[in-house]
Amino acid sequence: METLSTPLLSLPRNPTPLTVNNDHDHPVFSHINQCTNLNQLKQIHAHMLRTGLFFNTYSASKLFAATVLSPFSSLEYARKVFDQIPKPNLYTWNTLIRGYASSPEPLQGILVFLRMVHESPYYPNKFTFPFVIKAAAEIFGLCVGQALHGMVIKASLGADVFISNSLIHLYLSCGDSDSAYRVFMMIGEKDVVSWNSMITGLAQRGCAEKALELFRKMEAENVKPNDVTMVGVLSACTKKLDLEFGRWVCSYIEKNRISVNLTLSNAMLYMYTKCGSLEDAKRLFDMMEEKDIVTWTTMLDGYAKLGEYEAARRVLDIMPRQDIAAWNALISGYEQNEKPKEALSIYHELQQSKIAKPDEITLVSTLSACAQLGVMEVGRCIHAYIKEEGIKLNCHLTTSLIDMYSKCGDIKKALEVFYSVERRDVFVWSAMIAGLSMHGNGRAAIDLFSRMQETKIKPTSVTFTNVLCACSHAGLVKEGKTFFIQMDQVYGITPEVQHYSCMVDILGRAGLLEEAVEFIEKMPIAPSDTVWGALLGACQIHGNFELAEKACSNLLELDPGNHGAYVLLSNVYAKTRKWDGVSRLRKHMRMTGLKKEQGCSAIEVNGVIHEFLAGDNCHPLSKEIYSKLEEIVLRLKTVGYVRNKSHLLQLIEEDEMQDHALNLHSEKLAIAFGLLYTEASQPIRIVKNLRVCGDCHSVAKLVSRLYNREIILRDRYRFHHFSEGHCSCKDYW
Repeated sequence: METLSTPLLSLPRNPTPLTVNNDHDHPVFSHINQCTNLNQLKQIHAHMLRTGLFFNTYSASKLFAATVLSPFSSLEYARKVFDQIPKPNLYTWNTLIRGYASSPEPLQGILVFLRMVHESPYYPNKFTFPFVIKAAAEIFGLCVGQALHGMVIKASLGADVFISNSLIHLYLSCGDSDSAYRVFMMIGEKDVVSWNSMITGLAQRGCAEKALELFRKMEAENVKPNDVTMVGVLSACTKKLDLEFGRWVCSYIEKNRISVNLTLSNAMLYMYTKCGSLEDAKRLFDMMEEKDIVTWTTMLDGYAKLGEYEAARRVLDIMPRQDIAAWNALISGYEQNEKPKEALSIYHELQQSKIAKPDEITLVSTLSACAQLGVMEVGRCIHAYIKEEGIKLNCHLTTSLIDMYSKCGDIKKALEVFYSVERRDVFVWSAMIAGLSMHGNGRAAIDLFSRMQETKIKPTSVTFTNVLCACSHAGLVKEGKTFFIQMDQVYGITPEVQHYSCMVDILGRAGLLEEAVEFIEKMPIAPSDTVWGALLGACQIHGNFELAEKACSNLLELDPGNHGAYVLLSNVYAKTRKWDGVSRLRKHMRMTGLKKEQGCSAIEVNGVIHEFLAGDNCHPLSKEIYSKLEEIVLRLKTVGYVRNKSHLLQLIEEDEMQDHALNLHSEKLAIAFGLLYTEASQPIRIVKNLRVCGDCHSVAKLVSRLYNREIILRDRYRFHHFSEGHCSCKDYW
């Protein structure tokens, strides 16, 4: 249809013959400049072939340049034209390299460059190198870039500022800021592009302080910054979260009358939101005459990240176009602020509205929300959606799926995802190790870590945290000590406070309390509240009230409002039958207004999350649940179950109830509900926000045997798989 609607160009019937004097002003060249679409250009191409004009090198280069550089350019067609030119000149070679360097196929630009060097009589000039260096930067080809840099020096073009600027961009794109800086320093007369390339590149690669230092040098050398400079400087302020300097930059822009376009306005807005000043952001947002989707999404994201959800929602509702980035900002804002229910609600709304199609970021954020809640139904649907849409599992999605399945209690499915992918980065390995760890499969986690070492993937600080947790849950003291030593000596990773906490937990759980104390005393860094908390938890397990008092005292000194410390110490007193200590602690908590976190258990049935608090009678099916609970207790008694009443005083767990309180713990209510309303062939999956108490742990084991049901319970620290009267933790938790 385009051919029929395209007006024919009026080409000369008797073409002017080419001569030395008229080849640069031939009439056909003006027709090339007047073309508005590719078909018109093809007409001229055909005319030039018929008349022989095409076989003049200069004429062919003019036509070829239009096929590459015009608004309606086509590299596919341009390549066909290029291959027809008998002897392309250097300009033509440069043009083709330029076209590919700015296309989705920059590698082709490098291949054309190599062909030029080997097949043509020309050596690259000062126009060639910026194009081919740009192509190398696009593919992050550091080695290619270094070779090109060598050719530049050999050609005595090292002083060319345009080539130097291209090299700076290349090295920064490839993460080699030192080489970029050396090129920058070698430039005799740096232009504003030179400064901008370095400042922006350093800011984007996390070297914010160096970027700002360079900006100060730029000022000292009286080089006038432009809007691009200020975008780079604002990016550095954002990375540093330096609001005061960011405000100074905004006033500097106004004072020096730097042209403010939409990109610069958006950079200022982004800086304000990331630095936490919604007031400044709102003021700027209201002043902006022009706004694009980036503007609206930045404002929405700022509100969401800082917990201003109603304001974020208002922005979403009134923005002219709701693309997926806006929905992602709201979903991730909820998810990152530990509001997973709200995140899932927005995701469901997005699905129903069909306004935008979920992308990778949507799926990663929603999977994380599923993992937080421990609800697998939505996670499974997302996994199915990924398969249906043919979305390739990259490392981000793989990590999120493994994390979701692990935290929702299906470690087999997590392993299935892990083994289904070919590419695994350190985050994928670390997520799988963490999954095995939280499910008590310490040996399997360590074996997987060994396999990771064989692949030559270097572990991170997080990897070692997961490995040490695996050792703690499985009681692998010797292995834990070995891994802790290897961190620094083998991998050059300095242990951080979380690693010391894990080691105290490993030693403490194993009953090596004195060794744990000695370990704390020799720490090269100050023990944190988590370190003392690990020791206090170990004292609870082993009933050492003297050491518990010391650990609690140190913990409260660092965190006076930590109600968990009082609860743990109360547990130790209760376990050792020091009732006066229990009474004293409770009285202190009442007087100081400290309240412990209330126990809550959740269970997902048919995609609906049901939550239970201790003694909860708010559920519409409470009557049936309590009737089932009575039945459970009667059946337990027939096999000799006796309540462990020390747990009444332990924790003050579900609000100091009477003797029947143990029956009303939230996880028991969830178990009763699960027995009533889940398929007998399916596991009962429960998520509890606190550590499961010993009595509930015993009840779950018995229920799994008496009712022939698998119960998978996730508490604050780990998973418990109950089956046939046994628990996966082997009572080591």
